[in-house]
Amino acid sequence: MYKGPFVCTGCALLCDDIAAEIQDNRIIRVDTACRKGVSRIKGCSSPMSCMVNGKAVDIDTAIKEAAMILKSSKHPLIFGHGNCTLETQKKTIELARKIYAHIDDTSSFCQGPLIEAILNEKLPTCTLEEVRHKADVVIFWGADPSNSHPRHLSMYSYFPRGKERQRGWEEDRTAITIDIRKSDTAALCGDKFYEIPINGDSEFINALFSALSNKVPKTSFNMDPKKILELANILKKSDFGVIFAGLGMVYSLDSLEPLLRLINKLNETSKFYLIPMVGQYNMRGFDHTLFKETGYINRVYFGREKIEHGPQHSIIELINNNVVDAALIIGSDPLASLPGEIAKKLANVPLITIDPCNNLTSQRSKVTISSALSGVECAGTAIRMDGVEVTLKQIIETDRFSDEQIIKQIMGKI
Repeated sequence: MYKGPFVCTGCALLCDDIAAEIQDNRIIRVDTACRKGVSRIKGCSSPMSCMVNGKAVDIDTAIKEAAMILKSSKHPLIFGHGNCTLETQKKTIELARKIYAHIDDTSSFCQGPLIEAILNEKLPTCTLEEVRHKADVVIFWGADPSNSHPRHLSMYSYFPRGKERQRGWEEDRTAITIDIRKSDTAALCGDKFYEIPINGDSEFINALFSALSNKVPKTSFNMDPKKILELANILKKSDFGVIFAGLGMVYSLDSLEPLLRLINKLNETSKFYLIPMVGQYNMRGFDHTLFKETGYINRVYFGREKIEHGPQHSIIELINNNVVDAALIIGSDPLASLPGEIAKKLANVPLITIDPCNNLTSQRSKVTISSALSGVECAGTAIRMDGVEVTLKQIIETDRFSDEQIIKQIMGKI
């Protein structure tokens, strides 16, 4: 039996044209999705079990132990959320308020500054559908969607023939890559690849700003000024331009000031927008949800007296300063993504992991609780990389609880 279309949660692109063949309540074939999506939809190669101190237990026992750890903690942390539904994220924020916890997510050390600027209306943005139908210039800056988001180019940003771009990539669309290496995406851009040195983004922005201002651009890395002037001319003539900003850009810039200045300059003569290349399928969703609740997108502490926010409440600073005495990890694998020394310290904290799949963090956790796979075994909603809310369907049945149900049960036992 075939089911579809439904949404893939393999990345924040949230492709909505997926179909699957179901046999005996198992997904045996997935159509349309990329390899990342197929892997996600077919489920975990190593499903997680409910465990306490390395011993298999039933889910009720695991939930009770998790509740006891959080209840007795003086400085708990709730972290993750990128692979959870909006409904789950709202519940984890409610839990954080109840136990006076710190709460944070991966945007704290990746795309957070861009999302925060968008939510505060400092950066103009648009939808992926608008990119498909209107964009004549697309810039992949510090990003390689050919590998990170495999259907990005074919679904939205480069190859499609949009309503206003009927002649497609051959004549109607110019793709540009700015990066420190010639990625697979850069190879598609041909001579529209601008190679910059590590941490050279701010200097390149200044040179491009000069070119846009009809001045001769200069760089310490000796890029041909004619090449930068050529880029400036392309951008000036654009009707609808989009910058897809990746981690390469975010990590290079000490602040967003140069980028904001560049976008404002571009919009003096053209229309330019920015979309952050978010990785996890609902990382942006958490930032939106917490922003609505608190006015902040991450690094929040729900104190007894007031809500606090700042870099001191990020997972990295909390762990580095030995503040946290228990951590609930949900929809994330921080031991695999944090810097080595921080990960070692976090591994020494009593950890509770809620996830469908076994991972490095779950292997070091005091309590693990197996959950249903969002968008496959349970429904919900999520926010795509461009800020559009998307509905997730349940495809197959499961006896596992959803993340939301598990959080509700933990709250009921605290």
